[in-house]
Amino acid sequence: MVDSRVSKVALALFASLVTIVSMPVMAADNELAGQMMGHWAAIVALVVFIIGYALVISEETIHLRKSKPMMVAAGVVWILVAIAYQQMGQGEVVEELVRHGLLEFVELFLFLLAAMTYINTMDERGVFDVLRSWLLAQRYSLKVLFWVTGGIAFVMSPVADNLTTALLMATVVIAVGGTNQRFVALGCINVVVAANSGGAFSPFGDITTLMVWQAGHVEFQQFFSLIVPSFLNWIITAGIMSLFLPSGQPDAINEHAELREGAWIVVALFILTISMAVLSHTLLHMPPVIGMMTGLGLLKMYGYYLQTHGGRFTLSAERDVHDNALSLEGDPKKKTSSGDKQYDIYRNLQRVEWDTLLFFYGIILCVAGLGAFGYLAAGSDYLYGQLGPTTANILVGFASAIFDNIPVMFAVLEMSPEMSLGQWLLITLTAGVGGSMLAIGSAAGVAVLGQARGVYTFFGHLKWSWTIVVGYVASVWCHMYMNAHLF
Repeated sequence: MVDSRVSKVALALFASLVTIVSMPVMAADNELAGQMMGHWAAIVALVVFIIGYALVISEETIHLRKSKPMMVAAGVVWILVAIAYQQMGQGEVVEELVRHGLLEFVELFLFLLAAMTYINTMDERGVFDVLRSWLLAQRYSLKVLFWVTGGIAFVMSPVADNLTTALLMATVVIAVGGTNQRFVALGCINVVVAANSGGAFSPFGDITTLMVWQAGHVEFQQFFSLIVPSFLNWIITAGIMSLFLPSGQPDAINEHAELREGAWIVVALFILTISMAVLSHTLLHMPPVIGMMTGLGLLKMYGYYLQTHGGRFTLSAERDVHDNALSLEGDPKKKTSSGDKQYDIYRNLQRVEWDTLLFFYGIILCVAGLGAFGYLAAGSDYLYGQLGPTTANILVGFASAIFDNIPVMFAVLEMSPEMSLGQWLLITLTAGVGGSMLAIGSAAGVAVLGQARGVYTFFGHLKWSWTIVVGYVASVWCHMYMNAHLF
C-alpha cells in the first residue's frame, strides 16, 4: 500500500506547481481571459480541482476510487464556469465549450472501450496465460528473466498498451521471485520502465500517444522516429539496475495453460481492428475510433458464432468473481448440458477498467473547465512563449512523474502551442517515459503498485529513480540528435 507520506509529498509538489503557473496567469494579455482568471469562480474552480486531485493521489491510502472525486470536481468546475460566463454576459458560449470537452472524452472513451474489450477477450481465451506459462517453464536464471520480461514488455506494449503489458510481466516477476523481494522490486521497476518506454513510440502504447495521434499532431508512421530514443531510455535504466540484481535460479514452478477455442481468431481480429483504425485515419481522414468500433462489432459478431456453434468453456476459479455480474445480453449464468457457461462478450465488456474510463471523463472535463477560465492559455504563454518549447517539453516529463502523464498531456493539447513535428515528438517521448520516474506517474506504475503490494512500493521505486532520470536524459538527447531535421 502506498504510504500516506506519498500523498503529502505529491500534494506539496502539486501546490508548488500551481503557485508557479498562477504567477504568469495574471500577466496574460487576453483581456477576457484576464477577467475570467481574476473572477472568484476561477479561483474556487482551481481549489476544487486541487482537492479532487489530492484525493486521487491518496487513492491507495483512503481507498476512494479515483473516478469519484474527479467526476464531482468536473461538475462543480463547469457550474462555476457557467456562473462566471453568465456574469460576464457570455453565457451562450458555455454550451459550446462543454461540448468540445465532451467530444474529446467520447472519442477517447470509445477507442479505449474497444481496445480494452479486445484485451479482456484475449485474456479470457487464455492468450496471456499461455505466454506466462511458457515463460515460467523456461527455467531462466533471475538475471536472464529480468532481461526477458523487460524485453517482452518493451516489444509488447506498443500493441497491447503499457498497462496490460506491465500487469502481465509483473505477474511473471512476482511468481518466479517468490520471497526474493529484491528481485521482485527491481523486476517490477524494470517492467514499468520497459512498458512505458515501449508505449512511447506507438499510438496504441499509451493514452498520451493516443491523444496526440487523435489530435492530428503526429501521423501514425511518424511515431516510429522515437523507437531508438525509447529503447535507450529502457536499456540504460535496466543496464544500471541489472548490476544490483541477486544471482541464482528461481524456484521451480509448474503451471499449465491452454488456449480456448477461437483464441488466435480473436488475436487476428485485434490486428485487423488496429489496421482499420490506422487506415481510416490515414487514408480516409476519419477519427481512428471509427475503425476501432467497427472492429469491436466484428468481435461481437464472432462472439455470436461462438455462442451458437458450441464455443463454450469452463471459467477458471480466478474468473468466478465475474459470474454474478449482470449481462446486458442474455443470461450470464446460462448453462450447457455439461454444466459449462456460455461465451458472452458482455462479460468481457464488464471487466473493462470503468473506474479508469470515468476518471478520464473527470480529468478531461476539469482541465477543459480550467481552460475556459484562461489558465491553460496563460500557462501556454509562459511555458512555450517565455521558456521555449524545448525547455517546456522537457519539464513536462518531470511534471508527468508527479501528476500522471495523462492530465498533463491533455492540458498541453488544450493549450495547443505552435510547435514543429520534432517538438510534438519530444513531448510525446517525455510524457511517456517521464511518467516512469515515480511509481505514481503512469497507469502502469499505479497498477503494479497494487499487484505487488508491499514489495514494489513508492519509496522502493523512488530509490532507483536516479537511474530512470539518467535514461530519460539520454533518450531526450538521442531524439534531439537523431531527429534534428524535424525541429
